[in-house]
Amino acid sequence: MLHSAKNLLTHMSRRAFNQQIGKAAGMMALSASLPAWPYQEKPEKKLGVALVGLGGYSTGQLAPALQQTQYCKLAGIVTGTPAKEKIWSEQYGIPHKNIYNYENFDTIADNPAIDIVYVVLPNAMHAEYTIRAAQAGKHVICEKPMAISVQECEEMMAACREAGVKLSMGYRLHFEPHNQEVMRLGQQKVFGNLTFVTCEAGYQIKDNWDQWRLKKALAGTGALGNMGVYAIQGAINVVGENPLYVTAQEFKTKPEKFKEVDETVTLQFEFPGGTVANLQTSHNARMNRLYAAADNGWFELVPYSPYQGIQGKSSEGALALPQVNQQALQMDDFAYYILHDKPTRVPGEMGMRDVQIIEAVLQSAATGKKVPLKNLAF
Repeated sequence: MLHSAKNLLTHMSRRAFNQQIGKAAGMMALSASLPAWPYQEKPEKKLGVALVGLGGYSTGQLAPALQQTQYCKLAGIVTGTPAKEKIWSEQYGIPHKNIYNYENFDTIADNPAIDIVYVVLPNAMHAEYTIRAAQAGKHVICEKPMAISVQECEEMMAACREAGVKLSMGYRLHFEPHNQEVMRLGQQKVFGNLTFVTCEAGYQIKDNWDQWRLKKALAGTGALGNMGVYAIQGAINVVGENPLYVTAQEFKTKPEKFKEVDETVTLQFEFPGGTVANLQTSHNARMNRLYAAADNGWFELVPYSPYQGIQGKSSEGALALPQVNQQALQMDDFAYYILHDKPTRVPGEMGMRDVQIIEAVLQSAATGKKVPLKNLAF
């Protein structure tokens, strides 16, 4: 270790070396507040996860991630497509007794092999299947956005409380090292008080114009509920407090395609400490960046929220942190907290807060007025 430090000092100034040591100490301070990862203890058993909805995210991300988890495993599926039952059963060794459809879903209550239900359905179905899973005695992970209304969020949380099960959100970036680091930089004021934050999250829909995300009855909102949650969370996570006000604008360059839902939304947050944030989301433009300016420096992630390949830098240099399987860490963390009867760090209240903000954004965009953000759930 001393030899390595001497070699390093030959290539950089003592001040730069001290800066790197300080950054490392900061990361240790962040990690000290969380359980060591991967957790060192070996569980007596892995909790069984059933994926509800076998679309692209379950197929491409969640199922593969569950092959890397330490505290949970893929144990069951729920699908309305019989052809997928055979494919998934053969690929992942799922027994027939752990395969359900939407008609017999409630009988999952009788299956001790299933501990967690992960709801990966169109937004308008989140509330129904979260509530049904809770009533079946299963813990729940719900994909974002939590629901299509605050009222649905309240009903989901009430059902989980009454059933004595835990509810968590599919907020994977809370377990990603670069995002954890910018949370630390902002919340601990490493570069002084934050003055300005910008966060952008969006992609361009070029085909498949019949998809459910463009139908209000299934999606609730368009880009705002899908990618906009990342922008909203990015600003709040970095600042470390909830905004007081939001002002928003909606734009459509393809109104014939985005007839029912929003295409592009910009919004501005005002935070209690004086920080302002400018956020943008779209289903008609590629954007993926988080940037924060402070009194004595800046930091950014470009790209900010993909599954892999997140990169960061600051006014002091690169944020060279490991790439991880975000979904595996997210699901393992929830399983760990279930096994130890602890609260999850991404609870349903956080999901409800974001839906409260989404509703305020839509109100502001419709009226052109600044909307106060009161009584947020988290």
